[in-house]
Amino acid sequence: MESSEDGSMSFREFHANGSRMVTSEVEAKLDQGNIQEAEEALREGLSLNFEEARALLGKLEYQRGNVEGALRVFDGIDLQAAIQRLQPSFSEKTPVKKGRTRTESPSSVSQHAASLVLEAIYLKSKSLQKLGKFTEAANDCRRILDAVEKIFYLDNPDIQVDNRLQGIVSHAVELLPELWKQAGCYDEAISAYRRALLGQWNLHNDFCARIQKSFVIFLLYSGVEASPPSLAVQIDGSYVPKNNLEEAILLLMNFLKDFCLGKMKWDPSVMEHLTFALSICGGTSILAKQLEELRPGVYHRIDCWNTLALCYSGAGQNDSALNLLRKSLHKHERPNDLTSLLLAAKICSEDPYLAAEGVNHAQRAISNAHGPNEHLKGVALRMLGLCLGKQAKVASSDFERSHLQSKALESLVAAIRLEPNNSDLIFELAVQYAEHRNLPAALRSARHFFNKTGGSVSKSWRLLALILSAQQRFSEAEVVTDAALDQTARWEQGPLLRLKAKLMISQSRPMDAIETYRYLLALVQAQKKSFGPLQISSKVEEDKVNEFDTWHGLANLYASLSHWKDAEICLQKVRELKEYSAALMHTEGKTKTFLLFEVFYSSMLNLTPPLLI
Repeated sequence: MESSEDGSMSFREFHANGSRMVTSEVEAKLDQGNIQEAEEALREGLSLNFEEARALLGKLEYQRGNVEGALRVFDGIDLQAAIQRLQPSFSEKTPVKKGRTRTESPSSVSQHAASLVLEAIYLKSKSLQKLGKFTEAANDCRRILDAVEKIFYLDNPDIQVDNRLQGIVSHAVELLPELWKQAGCYDEAISAYRRALLGQWNLHNDFCARIQKSFVIFLLYSGVEASPPSLAVQIDGSYVPKNNLEEAILLLMNFLKDFCLGKMKWDPSVMEHLTFALSICGGTSILAKQLEELRPGVYHRIDCWNTLALCYSGAGQNDSALNLLRKSLHKHERPNDLTSLLLAAKICSEDPYLAAEGVNHAQRAISNAHGPNEHLKGVALRMLGLCLGKQAKVASSDFERSHLQSKALESLVAAIRLEPNNSDLIFELAVQYAEHRNLPAALRSARHFFNKTGGSVSKSWRLLALILSAQQRFSEAEVVTDAALDQTARWEQGPLLRLKAKLMISQSRPMDAIETYRYLLALVQAQKKSFGPLQISSKVEEDKVNEFDTWHGLANLYASLSHWKDAEICLQKVRELKEYSAALMHTEGKTKTFLLFEVFYSSMLNLTPPLLI
């Protein structure tokens, strides 16, 4: 038995059991509302049973756009009973006789009957979906998968499924999670996605790609936290994702792997989603590796260089990023690409010895910031100011340093005219004023930045305290630091505690400073135990405070108080962290020199009077 439909411009036909029937007669009866007569005409003309005839009628109504009519026809079928009747026919393993064609086998006949019944359930789900009855549609769609799983994959795992039935199953697998999402049942939607991707549905690669992409979008942007996969679907030895982000990244990387193997067609949005996912978890180095593994020709080489440079820059590998940007900005490539120039200038602004190159990039960026890119002129001026300020740190003369600092201030002031509400730019202007020793202007900018951020940024408090201490207003600076400590989370208090200790030393309160250093050391040790050495080192590098500096500062403080034993203990800790350090050797030499002097003067004072005569 075969059931299919051929369409053309003028008529449609049904084919089943070797018979053919034009649908015009059946459609006429349906238009008159005579469903039973239409059903009888199909049963007689194509030798169909009740469920099969109703399934074809419902399909015809659905294709004509009469969704409610199709639903009325489908409601007249006991689909569950039809499914149950199909199961015994598949469980009977009748041997194929010699000379009997494969299409005439009992299994083939049963599959065609199953196709009609399961397609009826699928079209019923689509009809309910169009009428806004999403939960009912999802439950009916799930019945298709349950039936297929029971008949084909559990009772008869070796049976071959024909293309028509496979198509129905594939569409049902893809539809089910969408129905659960529309019904607002997000846990069921997640389970349906996992069932679709982990089940043995024999899906075509295009179906797998669409389901994976839809699931990734749901995981990344829905705001619904997915629970870990159940133990029933976990494979021994496999990695189990802990949250939405990990599961989405695994799916996207699996898609890229299939693409590299030629199983999937390229979809540029997959890389966009992977870029977003890896960026928010700090995995830009992994993103760079995925880009490097793509086949040549997927991206233009210059676009690939620029994207890789951005990834390496985010991962802190500035040398690799700058080398790629130099290739991209070569005169034979894209020498005037504005975003590449700005990124190169930003990287150079972090190194005094690359600042001169950064100035060149920033000036070229300013020259090209016109037309549709004119809004980036303020960014280019900001990068120019930062590069000039960094270049001033390695100037060979006071005159050159003063000249570069003045030009840096001019650039930042020009940038702030274009971007008056850019709080980061206000902060950098305050820093530049402070380095130029224009402390009143630096204090104004620091207060402006503090007001802009509402005191929610730790560096606003630190900058204000540093400028006040530069004006010898140590008590006010300490008040600001104490207020900042009250507003700052415990793990982020390290730089503020170090600043507070230095302020106490400046006010001749060494014992208070020692207590602050001890608290700072306890904080660093707690961070080291909680987050591990790798994470604490990255955090420390960002906040400009680490265990080495803390022990070294405490050693200097003990040495200034002539507490040599305590100073030596601290220096031993420093030596364990970094054995060869100029700062360490300088402190050791100074400590030993003062210790020798103290021993010498003590011995001189302890000499007896007769020896002095």
